[in-house]
Amino acid sequence: MNGVNKILLASTTLILPFVSGHAQKQNSKEKSPNVIFIMADDLGIGDLGCYGQERIKTPAIDALAEQGMKFTQHYSGSTVSAPSRCVLLTGKHTGHSFIRGNKGYTAADGRQYDLNLADEEVTLGEVFKTKNYTTACVGKWGLGGPSAEGHPNKQGFDYFFGYLGQGNAHNYYPTQLFENNTPVQLGGKVYTHDLIMEKALGFLDKNAEKPFFLYLTPTIPHADIIVPNNELFDYDGKFEEVPYPGKGYRPQEKPRATFAAMVTRLDRDVKRVVDLLAEKGVLDNTIIIFTSDNGTHKEGGHDPRYFDSNGPFRGTKRDLYEGGIRTPFIVKWPGVIQEGSVSYQVSTFWDFMPTVCELIGATVPANIDGISYLPTLTGKGKQKQHDYLYFEFHEQGGKQAVIKDGWKLLHLQVNNPKKEKYELYNLATDPGEIADVVKQYPQKVQELKGIMQKARTTNDNWKFAFEQ
Repeated sequence: MNGVNKILLASTTLILPFVSGHAQKQNSKEKSPNVIFIMADDLGIGDLGCYGQERIKTPAIDALAEQGMKFTQHYSGSTVSAPSRCVLLTGKHTGHSFIRGNKGYTAADGRQYDLNLADEEVTLGEVFKTKNYTTACVGKWGLGGPSAEGHPNKQGFDYFFGYLGQGNAHNYYPTQLFENNTPVQLGGKVYTHDLIMEKALGFLDKNAEKPFFLYLTPTIPHADIIVPNNELFDYDGKFEEVPYPGKGYRPQEKPRATFAAMVTRLDRDVKRVVDLLAEKGVLDNTIIIFTSDNGTHKEGGHDPRYFDSNGPFRGTKRDLYEGGIRTPFIVKWPGVIQEGSVSYQVSTFWDFMPTVCELIGATVPANIDGISYLPTLTGKGKQKQHDYLYFEFHEQGGKQAVIKDGWKLLHLQVNNPKKEKYELYNLATDPGEIADVVKQYPQKVQELKGIMQKARTTNDNWKFAFEQ
């Protein structure tokens, strides 16, 4: 189905309020803002200087925070790749999203890809297309294979380059990537992050004169832990190393220096994006968002404790503790967002869809879970608040979480009756989730259990044991 046909076109006008700096003249001919959404892969909230990192240098990303807004309570869509991306692109949390885990299938080419996002799902790409934006996804997709309904070209993206399957993205030297639906043979000789960035910069260079949406999804710093030509910047010899022997991922003699170099490489490339926008004269009319798809990983030799990658939070990727789902989130919008501002708004990946719709005057798709945080960005209008946040995860025995008014209830080992348990934390006073108070507050537990039960619908691909 054509993406435009999925959406009833809105009659509302473009919203472009300005709240900081000198007043800027507006008229009906003013260009729509470009949008670049940069999503790193498995980058922890503590891996960036602007969130407290001291060992790894990230000056370009830190500059985005200095020139824009840094969110302190922003949550990813999930604690692993594919469902987090589905949540972002559709505005539905994992209780309602079509993809709720990393589950795959074997395509006609004999390769593994993630389950296909259904054709009837409305994506950000399709919403932008209703307002004549040129759209691209460059990097990792993770929502469907070649020639299938989940392919980005069939989900509102004019251009795609990168990994279709998230499992394939564990290798930075693969045999092939995809450009749109065409395999690009690399023979295991190309460091794909660099090629992905070249394609992203090429898209920006080609399309700078018209409104564009670039969904840029590099795989750094997901394992493998590797950089090309041993380009360790100035990290070589700076850290006491614990060599990684290579279990599931390639061996790495200097995992700490290499991980730091990967993050700094990503930061360098963020600067390349900003510099190109300035060169093309469109930086002031471009909204740049930077985030990560979930919390930090502990794979391929990366030691998140050494770098304090999850900051003050407990847990990592695959956990529903804060360290697995609380993510960095930075928005730069020249002339609109107060420079150096900090937001405590509780916000999530599923909020980006309604924010975009309000931004460009598009119809909000039906049955989404998000709320627009455009008032937070602009300082104009009344900011709505979430009644609660809901998460579910289908690995490691099954997990659920509800966050409401600073309280968080975790349901662990959902599929194992003998091990099943609940944990309760007060995030307002215990953001590190140190003190489980499930026995002290039985009424709060019952309240949040009720929300947990009503916050989800059954999906045949993602059933808990109590639904079998």
